[in-house]
Amino acid sequence: CDFSFQAGEVARFRVNAYRQRQKLCLAVRYISTQIPTLQDLHLPVATLKKIADNNRGLVLVTGITGAGKSSTLAAMMDYVNDNRSEHILTIEDPIEFVHKDKKAVVSQREIGEDTQSYADGLKMAMRQDPDIILIGEMRDPETTSAAITAALTGHLVFATLHTIDAIQTISRVVDLYPPHQQQLVRLQLAECLKAIISQRLLASSKGGRLPAVEILINTPHVRKQIEDNKAQEILQALTKGQFYGMQTFNQSLVKFFRDGLATEAEVLAAASSPDDLKLALRGIEQEIKPT
Repeated sequence: CDFSFQAGEVARFRVNAYRQRQKLCLAVRYISTQIPTLQDLHLPVATLKKIADNNRGLVLVTGITGAGKSSTLAAMMDYVNDNRSEHILTIEDPIEFVHKDKKAVVSQREIGEDTQSYADGLKMAMRQDPDIILIGEMRDPETTSAAITAALTGHLVFATLHTIDAIQTISRVVDLYPPHQQQLVRLQLAECLKAIISQRLLASSKGGRLPAVEILINTPHVRKQIEDNKAQEILQALTKGQFYGMQTFNQSLVKFFRDGLATEAEVLAAASSPDDLKLALRGIEQEIKPT
């Protein structure tokens, strides 16, 4: 089972308890009691603030287990908490970062303690007058449908998925449903989606880890490609969409290398397409060579 506990003001821990060889075992992960800022996490601050400033729609934060999704969402919620007089409602399994009321009012509900499931929590959320809803994970059609409905009816909804990039995320959401429902879901997703933030962590020679981030912004052009199920066109829009705040993983990695936060070997190890990244890095080396 999953649960969390806090040792006073000193530390907070996320715990998974399980049995092996007739003995109880614990896997324990430390969670800072200090909520990180977007700057602390080396995230694209201006773009993520702009995403968090939306009044309605669906924002998906994705990545494998341990990719930093919870930290990114906590930082975005803390930014909202600092700047907007809203009611933020979170549904988590378990609660990780604890948010104190600042400018916003924050209600945090834990699966198994405060509600039975994500889907049940979302149903009840509609009676609790939230402006912003955070869902720990969209893992089934019922939860996904409730999240999309909330986004379509004027709420700003944040949720996570265990997908590696924007293209896979769109496919995963649609594929949760039987074939006869998929086109409707695709149209609904295209209408309510604001952004997909996908991330992976890489080791840094400066110490700690850095989040390589891919960001897809749902522009009118991207929306049309989602409706028409044109993955390659979405990828092209992502690659060329820096004006809108979009970036690919490789573009994120190039910035870390350019800023001296990671070595060539470190960024290449995290690249989706190492050969393309090598070409980009060679261009940087040519720029900085003395003439």
